[in-house]
Amino acid sequence: MIRNLREFRIRGIKTNISFLENVVRHPSFLNGEYNTSFIDDTPELFVFPRRKDRGTKMLSFIGETIVNGYPDLEKQDKPLFSKPRIPDVDLTKPFPSGTKQVLEQHGPDGLAKWLKDQEKTMITDTTFRDAHQSLLATRIRTKDLTSIAEETAHLLPDLFSMEMWGGATYDVSMRFLHEDPWERLIHLREKMPNVLFQMLLRGANAVGYKNYPDNVIEEFVKRSADAGIDVFRVFDSLNWVEGMRQAIHAVRSADKVAEAAICYTGDILDPNRSKYNLEYYKQLAKTLQSEGAHILAIKDMAGLLKPEAAFELIGELKATVDLPIHLHMHDTSGNGVYTYSRAIDAGVDVIDTAISSMAGSTSQPSMESLYYALSGTGKEPNLNIQSARKLTGYWEDVRGFYQGFENGLLSPHPEIYEHEMPGGQYSNLLQQAKAVGLKEQWDDVKDMYQRVNQLFGDIVKVTPSSKVVGDMALYMVKNELTEEDIFEKGESLDFPESVIELFAGEIGQPPGGFPKELQNIIIKNRKPLTGRPGSHMSAVDFDEVGKQLYEELNREVTAHDILNYTMYPKVYEEYEQFRNRFGDVSVLDTPTFFYGLRLGEEIEVVIEEGKTLIVKLISISEADEKADRIVYFELNGQPREVVIKDRSIKTDIREKVKADKKNAAHIGATMPGTILKVLVSDGEEVKKGDHLLITEAMKMETTVQAPKDGTVKSIHVQAQDTIEAGDLLVEFSE
Repeated sequence: MIRNLREFRIRGIKTNISFLENVVRHPSFLNGEYNTSFIDDTPELFVFPRRKDRGTKMLSFIGETIVNGYPDLEKQDKPLFSKPRIPDVDLTKPFPSGTKQVLEQHGPDGLAKWLKDQEKTMITDTTFRDAHQSLLATRIRTKDLTSIAEETAHLLPDLFSMEMWGGATYDVSMRFLHEDPWERLIHLREKMPNVLFQMLLRGANAVGYKNYPDNVIEEFVKRSADAGIDVFRVFDSLNWVEGMRQAIHAVRSADKVAEAAICYTGDILDPNRSKYNLEYYKQLAKTLQSEGAHILAIKDMAGLLKPEAAFELIGELKATVDLPIHLHMHDTSGNGVYTYSRAIDAGVDVIDTAISSMAGSTSQPSMESLYYALSGTGKEPNLNIQSARKLTGYWEDVRGFYQGFENGLLSPHPEIYEHEMPGGQYSNLLQQAKAVGLKEQWDDVKDMYQRVNQLFGDIVKVTPSSKVVGDMALYMVKNELTEEDIFEKGESLDFPESVIELFAGEIGQPPGGFPKELQNIIIKNRKPLTGRPGSHMSAVDFDEVGKQLYEELNREVTAHDILNYTMYPKVYEEYEQFRNRFGDVSVLDTPTFFYGLRLGEEIEVVIEEGKTLIVKLISISEADEKADRIVYFELNGQPREVVIKDRSIKTDIREKVKADKKNAAHIGATMPGTILKVLVSDGEEVKKGDHLLITEAMKMETTVQAPKDGTVKSIHVQAQDTIEAGDLLVEFSE
């Protein structure tokens, strides 16, 4: 009987199948120990599990992608891609011991000492994080990372660390890839137990674009450490140590490695750029050492560090502080390998590189190219070059999946020394420019970026400060504004909110402060902050946030859910709405995720261990008068169809408003059907239980009743209207 009940597939209306399943499985029913009061006395019969309906949700997402395309990609037929080449590695062998074990045995201080004692420069691989952020707008999916994770851990056990989390990957996972960033971290940690995991932490901004209360930073660091992060590269987008202090201390409290970063900008070789001279960096390094840094990082986000400047800077810092030095830069100018070579001459301890097929341009210099450039000199980094080469083919194939997100740089870009745009921002700002209609004015945007930087007083440009400069550049180009216009018309201009927040001190304080006249124009009558914003903020009550989410999501919530919501409330809500509508789409292969299916194409989707769905696209109907298309599939050999609205077609038929489930004043349709009668009118007073309207579905009439006493604010339907489940029928005054 249970099997028969479970094999029913009835969609579009509610059924009593779950109730019957509960009855025939109940011990009292099975034992015959029941009477005519059984249903009245057994309330658990009405506790039903939430149906996942994963197959239907997945088909809806694939259908949506087929008909309307993936957001931010030009709609096209699904290209033919090569299957990624995964190197042949015996995964049954134990993982080779690596730096993760050094940390476990000796602790953070012991690791730092061990690092300084290494004869050759070590490597951090950025392929899993900054490389794809810089080249492909942070769009690499968890599926493509986990598919090569174990092989990477076996082939590159001599890495210092894998940078694989933090920065923009956190919000992009939810915002565009519809994935939980914590699941990425946890799954990768399981598959790579031998190499240190490194993340990028924006100091008091955590992984957001604004300051958070101190207890949020502490909680985030603790949870990240528990989930698998070993090395926290902590920076402040304005090199403001006050904005880093809390995060550094939180990392030390978690008994993890605090890698405090100095963001490099300007040019220490240019006497005309005296604001960021050698003495400035030396004093910063001393301060960060006194704050408890285990490692000192030089973070050159734009790739401005010239070869001789690297030699001089690293040499001076080695003589100034007693810390290992870790150099990070982008290869936008094409000078990256030369710069790294000179840094190695000066004694740098760790450098950031990427697998060659994900390196160069706005990414990091190539791991293999650097090795070959230095081979035979005795200075080549500590790397098994043959193992690194085995991974290149995989990433070359996978990169093709993301061709629509390429930043368009096909050659070195030495003008980076002029506009100073960070490599990690270049591809993202290009996407933003396209979104606001400035694709054809990209050169103007780059030029304005440089001008805005000088307008702001030549600030350090790293997320989130770099984003503010980019927002202002887009704003000025879009509105055809000059620097003179800002000063002349500023009182009447509505500046981007991020610009106002920066000049109000909500991100921090830049070296030398803000240009006063410009600050007054931008924030108008607002009083700017001068201290650390987090110290003025009320602590977040995580228990209260958890209760709120539990009520809204109607499920148990985790500490990770709470942090996702705390840092990105709107993004997290939209992520949850997407998952409710389409389910977990992270199980799809990447070409299907971005492009859907070709006619006749069949794929296998493993939705959980031991459960595989076989999906085939049969046909797509013409659009009807409502611009709806029916997409016909086979799911495990059975015909299935989903209705998708073609958003490229304009129609005069008004799309109905959906009821907000969280709004008690909304009454929505529980099933599709037709409105037979509307029994009340706008403004009418009703009592609980009064009849509001009558619907009909499959020859079954349903009377919708008032759930409470109140006033009808508006009726959103009329007789003979066709309705879908979830359509807003009646709205009460709140």
